[in-house]
Amino acid sequence: MSRVGTNELPSHASVVVIGGGIMGCSTLYHLAKSGISDAILLERNQLTSGTTWHSAAQVRALRSTRNLTDLIRYSIDLYTRLEAETGQHTGWINKGSLSIATCEDRLINLNRQAELAKLFGVRAQSISVNEAKERWPHMQCDDVVGAVWSPDDGRVSPSDLCAALVKGAQSQGARLFENTGVVGIITQHGQVRAIETSRGQILCDAIAICTGLWSREVGHMADVNVPVWPCEHFYLLTKPIEGITGNLPTLSDHDSHLYIRDDSGGLLVGCFEPVGKPINPETIGHEFAFQLLSEDWDHFEPMMRNALHRIPALASAEVNMLLNGPESFTPDGSFLLGETSETRGLFLGCGMNSVGVATSGGAGMALAHLIENGYLPMDLHEANPQRFPAQFNSVGFLTNRVPEVLGRHYELSYPGRQWSSCRNLRTTPLHDHFVSENAYFGQFYGWERPLYFERKSFPRLTFGKPDWFDQVAREVHRAHHQAALFDLSTFGKIDVFGAGASRFLNRVCANQVDRPVGRVLYTTMLNERGGVESDLTVLRLGVECFRLYVGTQFLEKNLAWLARHRQFDKDVELKNVTQKFAVIALMGPESTKIAMAAGAEALTRLKYFDSVMTSIAGCPITAVRLSYVGESGWEITCRSEHVMSIYATLCALGASSAGLFAQTSMRIEKRFLAYGHELDSQISPLEAGLGFTVDWNKEFIGKRALENQRNAGVKSRIVSILFDDCEAVPLGDEPVLMKGRFVGKTTSAAYGYRIDAPIALAMIDSEAKLNHGVTVEVSIAGEMFKGRIARSAVFDPTGSRMKSG
Repeated sequence: MSRVGTNELPSHASVVVIGGGIMGCSTLYHLAKSGISDAILLERNQLTSGTTWHSAAQVRALRSTRNLTDLIRYSIDLYTRLEAETGQHTGWINKGSLSIATCEDRLINLNRQAELAKLFGVRAQSISVNEAKERWPHMQCDDVVGAVWSPDDGRVSPSDLCAALVKGAQSQGARLFENTGVVGIITQHGQVRAIETSRGQILCDAIAICTGLWSREVGHMADVNVPVWPCEHFYLLTKPIEGITGNLPTLSDHDSHLYIRDDSGGLLVGCFEPVGKPINPETIGHEFAFQLLSEDWDHFEPMMRNALHRIPALASAEVNMLLNGPESFTPDGSFLLGETSETRGLFLGCGMNSVGVATSGGAGMALAHLIENGYLPMDLHEANPQRFPAQFNSVGFLTNRVPEVLGRHYELSYPGRQWSSCRNLRTTPLHDHFVSENAYFGQFYGWERPLYFERKSFPRLTFGKPDWFDQVAREVHRAHHQAALFDLSTFGKIDVFGAGASRFLNRVCANQVDRPVGRVLYTTMLNERGGVESDLTVLRLGVECFRLYVGTQFLEKNLAWLARHRQFDKDVELKNVTQKFAVIALMGPESTKIAMAAGAEALTRLKYFDSVMTSIAGCPITAVRLSYVGESGWEITCRSEHVMSIYATLCALGASSAGLFAQTSMRIEKRFLAYGHELDSQISPLEAGLGFTVDWNKEFIGKRALENQRNAGVKSRIVSILFDDCEAVPLGDEPVLMKGRFVGKTTSAAYGYRIDAPIALAMIDSEAKLNHGVTVEVSIAGEMFKGRIARSAVFDPTGSRMKSG
């Protein structure tokens, strides 16, 4: 391939892409194709060095969400047409993939994926064991209980693919500079200005860090957190084996932690072992290019035993090599794609968690779109770099977490599954008390939150009725009939103040913020396309002082969004006060009696969405009359050092602890929405049924798009589904059908203890015209369960309970 770019570096480039692996090459290609012809790519060594060159390069389309799936579908389309476009061979082979199950839970998981595939328009079907054997005759299948066949999947040659992408980019004017290291990133006033290389400085408007396992180091050049760390990744290559001819589908035996495919007449046997081996990038060194790590047969030996069981022919096969190369992982197993919160113009496309080749065709397209247009072409909140707290970027955290991340690559994604490594990084002031109540905790944005109480042992995870069913039922019962306390201290709390605070918030919020001091409102912040960037509660503390309460996992995202739009309101200040204040919710019909007994009579005089400052246990509080669970009560904010005294007082007067699982069940019954489930940057308030949060009489970001949608009509809407069969166990992300036709997907689901039935929220196509009471079917792992549509909350639809008392 002729490589342009061995001459002198340019003095300026609109965009500089760092890293010549698959993600960097794809980003450069798509930047050039979109018309950014002066984009350049800098590679410290040579194209594909580091990780890409030794990738097994499997491309499997189906992922957990439509948008993640669409990224890989785009990759497949790109890889199939790129050779014709560029004349460069890519090695694309479409032989499909076969996923087998050796236990009932794996089969349930595979069937759930197959049903989602149908909804997403991806070809996938459940097949019998005999059919699986026909497609992969070399496997032993006496213990196989089922399989799923995906015919559109394939594989590609990673080095050839990168060469084709760069050739396509160069044809549009983009340039590649190999053997050019980056030594510094220059910023000014929070904005990218230039990049320092081993060959000189380049002024630029944007930088894309696509440097794989070295991305954390490159991020440090701009004081940006990039929580990426490598693990050793193994696959075995054999010499030719009798009977292995032509190309076979990729065989996924996740219960054995294996993937297997043909390779030059032999077999490639790769693994994601239960506990990975982290490796420090400094140990690898900057000169690591096309080298490999040392073989470790002792570490691979358990996986080899699994492989010998599955493919008996391996017993007589001659080993070619045990390949060991580094792969980069993030703290949650999802990649990083987006602009950093710390620096405008600095973008991340890294941490691909061993699915880089499959994902990067679409991810490079999405990153280029973001750089050019200022927004992604679809919602990818799962990949937002702002989803991690700073604690997740330390060497100690990453070296302990990423081995577990690698080990979970093929682990069953049970509901309620929690990380076991790196816990108790951030705890609320009530944590020790919750431990004494035998709480089972989940980790959210580094915080420990109680999921339920009275845990008798470590729960057995299942896709069926959960071990914690009865405990959660008791907590809901107390909140419904007595009084319960929910710890909301992990919610993000942002103070907005200054002479222009009211004007600023009215511009970024769809609802009317200019309300009397002490008043509370629920609102959304929208993007220019009318999609929801955040839903939040706003409390007016003073004439030009507001407190914003945002979701636990979206604090950094909200801070970055506010800071980005504050540039026109220099007299407005933002302050993160999350850890300074604690929040507890006192909910239930006995809450009034308890508040009176605690000497906080002022709470009982509040109207809904009003607040008051008073005290409990001699500690000052700000109480707000609202509810996220549909029972009467208050959300009480106090200084963190006071919350234990207040909590103990309320417990002594009859309140009891309730966890997140109870809260989730109750909010779904009330059809209250959650960001990342019902809400995201592609969904508008009108589609979500939040039209009441929009004040059409003022200007706000996204108003024009929202007006257009109001005039044209919404394309989808949120409904509730009440299941007829109490044995149904919906989990969310299940297809919804009417008369055999897909009409939508569940977004959240739980057992509704107050209505004694399973329930789900679902996003339904507006064309379906589903009226209240209409029967639909929900496919749960391929089994159809009937339910009835409710256009409002299935519990207390008028809200009389939470607004009374």
